[in-house]
Amino acid sequence: MKRNTWQRAAVRGALAQRDDFVSAQELHAELKRSGSPIGLATVYRALADLSVEGEADSLRDTDGESRYRACATSAHHHHLICRSCGRAVEIEADAIEEWAAAVAAAHGFVQPQHVVDVFGTCAECTARGADPSRDELLSGHH
Repeated sequence: MKRNTWQRAAVRGALAQRDDFVSAQELHAELKRSGSPIGLATVYRALADLSVEGEADSLRDTDGESRYRACATSAHHHHLICRSCGRAVEIEADAIEEWAAAVAAAHGFVQPQHVVDVFGTCAECTARGADPSRDELLSGHH
């Protein structure tokens, strides 16, 4: 585990204030607007470290850019992600866990791992008739 520097604390804090996935550039811009002297490379490193350590979730958008979100749990989990606003909710998915184990066993595989994120349009975006254009930004990787 990396030591907890003020830079990591700043990135962790900025990430915790959001409930959507954010790029390193977007988070860096927010930190700079708030007066932080943190560099972009440091934000990238901190986000990557937080992701490896289970404190942040990550996925790749269709351009291949990593996007991050503060993680509520370090246990294996899945997300429901709004294609319009990017809001993400951690969800229980026991049926997926059972399915993955059964499919792996049926083919003689052991210790299966999987990545499943579900994309849709949240109730707020649906109510305001939002265009799910963000679907082009997000493609599941967690």
